[in-house]
Amino acid sequence: MALVFDDNLKTRKWKNVVDYTIIGVILLSTVEIFLCTFNITPQWRTALYWVDVFTLVFFTIEVSLRIWVAPELYPELSASKARLRYILSTQGLIDVVSTYPYYLQWLLPMPISWIKVLRLSRTLRIFRVSRYMKSWRLLVSAVREKRRELLISMQFLIVVTFILSIILYFCEHEAQPEAYCDGFSSVAWSFAQYIGDPGGFGDTPPITPFGKAIACIVGLLGIAIVAVPAGILGAGFTEAIEKESNREQLAENREKLRLSFQTVLDRPSGIQVVPPYRTLAHIQSRQCMTADDIIETVNVTPGYRLVNLSATIPIDKNPLDNLAVEHFAFNRPYGMLIDRNSPFTIIAPASFVDDCTVFFGYYLARIGGFNFVSREFGKKAPYRSFYIVPAGEPEEGFEEYQKDLEMLLARPGAWSLTYMIASGANEPEYPTQVHFGTGNPKGVTTTGDLITDKPRFEEFVADVAPTLEEKFGVKSDTGKYHASHSPRINLRLLHRVQPGNDILMRIAWSAALWDTNRVAIAQTLADAINRKILGLPGNPDDPSLKTKVIGYV
Repeated sequence: MALVFDDNLKTRKWKNVVDYTIIGVILLSTVEIFLCTFNITPQWRTALYWVDVFTLVFFTIEVSLRIWVAPELYPELSASKARLRYILSTQGLIDVVSTYPYYLQWLLPMPISWIKVLRLSRTLRIFRVSRYMKSWRLLVSAVREKRRELLISMQFLIVVTFILSIILYFCEHEAQPEAYCDGFSSVAWSFAQYIGDPGGFGDTPPITPFGKAIACIVGLLGIAIVAVPAGILGAGFTEAIEKESNREQLAENREKLRLSFQTVLDRPSGIQVVPPYRTLAHIQSRQCMTADDIIETVNVTPGYRLVNLSATIPIDKNPLDNLAVEHFAFNRPYGMLIDRNSPFTIIAPASFVDDCTVFFGYYLARIGGFNFVSREFGKKAPYRSFYIVPAGEPEEGFEEYQKDLEMLLARPGAWSLTYMIASGANEPEYPTQVHFGTGNPKGVTTTGDLITDKPRFEEFVADVAPTLEEKFGVKSDTGKYHASHSPRINLRLLHRVQPGNDILMRIAWSAALWDTNRVAIAQTLADAINRKILGLPGNPDDPSLKTKVIGYV
């Protein structure tokens, strides 16, 4: 229901019938209050009375509903605090003051003058239209952005006026001792010039030459006290309009960026996949965006990051810089958690720093029906891993990451596969492209201490290794080129109630990103995991993988 009161006429929630009805009743109430000021016939006055009753009941219901659904607007607060926060907001105060006090005249005995004041509170309803007015939002934004400059200018004018007023006292006291009997009288005279002299202080102007000179300066300040804030507000209003225009353009660019990641058919596997990246040139040609617009949009839009595809190619091949945009999903402080209630979990602890690697891990988990945990947020430099946990203060999001892993790996018969990348940037190419690790130093090819069910793991490798080589020319090894024995490996630090079965796998960028069979490779790995480790007939049928969508589901 909170979406019904979004105060946005550009949405299509209930076709904005509620918003336009509220605006109509506000205008009806305003007309009724205006007509009540005329000397009209009793029949018309009776009609206006019932209009007043109708609008009062209508606004009572509407404001009460707004207060009731306030917890949906502030989900981080308790229900009572959320409702209090709404009531104390600017719009909330206008809603409450223009509605509820009117009932007091029927609940409490009060004089006629008080009743008139309560009725006057109805005029505040016209301010309720401001929540739908773009111009009002721009004005409020201008005041908010320039409040510091406005405060400084007002402080300066007040201090200067006060100093001149004291000097004025000493100049005029002897000439007009009754009019300028003390400092307050001269201060009152000076400030009265700014507000039109409602108290009659200006009836005793200075008569001495110095006093007249100071009066001229005060007169100039009277112009400045209006001109300076007006200039500041004018500049702020212009900036607010520019920012609003930029926000609208940014919203349009965000939608263009989102549409760039519509799924495409991966022919070798026969499923629809989100593109692992889109180059800046591709987005420019398809969406008519400049490179600057793309970079700006990526920087302020969660779920996208700028990557350099040259980092995915070994440096000895002299790769050229090629900027691209990578898309990823997130639902946790550290990145993404997808719990499919499976005993097998795919872990991607470094996909935020290893460009375009979330793609392979996501589809490996999606095709096999496995859980998926992916780290998508962090500093790329200096990089601190969630795979090898460094000493000292942990990275932001690490505690949530650990808890989620412990929850998934506490299930009976739980297995995990930690997926990382190999053979890119400064790392050399190896004769093999898929490297399994089980907890041993580099070069030790026997099954290590990260695996407790060694026969099942060895059966899995014996099944998947020849299949990958035969189908795709992708070779595998166990422990030959990468060490996995560090005591700081995160999987060794988890709190567990049962021994773990944790496979480490590094796969070359050439297979995970650049091979046209990359999704089919993931499909083959998922099938072997299901058959040889989980004892299932194969990959579950997922019709949604054949559906064309935009972005990750």
